[in-house]
Amino acid sequence: MPELPEVETVKRSLERLITGSAITDVNVLFPKVVKSHTPGDFKASLAGCKIKSLARRGKYLLVHLSGDKTLVIHLRMTGRLVYLEEKDDLPRYAHVIFYLEGGKRLVFADMRKFGHINLIPTAQLKNMPELKKLGPEPLGKEFTVQYLQQELRKRRTKIKALLLDQTFVAGLGNIYADEALHLAKIHPERTAQGLTGSEAAGLHHAIIKVLEQGIKNRGTSFSDYVDGEGNIGTNQYQLKAYQREGEPCSNCGTIIERKKVAGRSSFFCPQCQSSKR
Repeated sequence: MPELPEVETVKRSLERLITGSAITDVNVLFPKVVKSHTPGDFKASLAGCKIKSLARRGKYLLVHLSGDKTLVIHLRMTGRLVYLEEKDDLPRYAHVIFYLEGGKRLVFADMRKFGHINLIPTAQLKNMPELKKLGPEPLGKEFTVQYLQQELRKRRTKIKALLLDQTFVAGLGNIYADEALHLAKIHPERTAQGLTGSEAAGLHHAIIKVLEQGIKNRGTSFSDYVDGEGNIGTNQYQLKAYQREGEPCSNCGTIIERKKVAGRSSFFCPQCQSSKR
């Protein structure tokens, strides 16, 4: 699933290509992807709208339009949002095509069909249930060491499960949670409440560092993720723990292990990330 760095990369790659463009037409090929409107109403509501700006909230991509409207897009497992020139062929599993002036297109494609799009009044964004419940942005001002330390003391859940909770911190998923825990040398099954103040500070630093690295490397591509221009990321070559089961830890040489934590595969070094600490 695209996480914060991947969605941020899609946003940045599309900004210079589509900002200021007018939507001339819309073709909804898979109606279930649009949650807020019927295909006809969706098309009519978007006709003539100009793309004013792009933003991101957690794993959600926000496309702000003229007329005080916003497209709220979640890529989920295998969703892609790609820009096409007039000469380019449609990608496989294209579900929604936004036709832009000058023959350009913005295409939402999704092999697994889990992704979705909503169109809502911009003024109602803050009350949209999916966005309202999100925790602080880990690269924002609200996500401080003090916030993390205070919140961890209230939680008895396993730290890996907590990092995946979007109401706790927005945008982290399996990849970057594992990478942050490895960098901070914290076992994924440690209880959040049991982390020391210095461990919490180290985790705070690690979360920010792995997310910034993911953005710098334009995301992590294993199978489906591409940016807004159809290019893969390179962060997969920099991972220290995620999907490295059976390989030596880059810190100590101990073999990376995999274990189910909160129903998700977690990759960690049993030496650097001892559960006994």
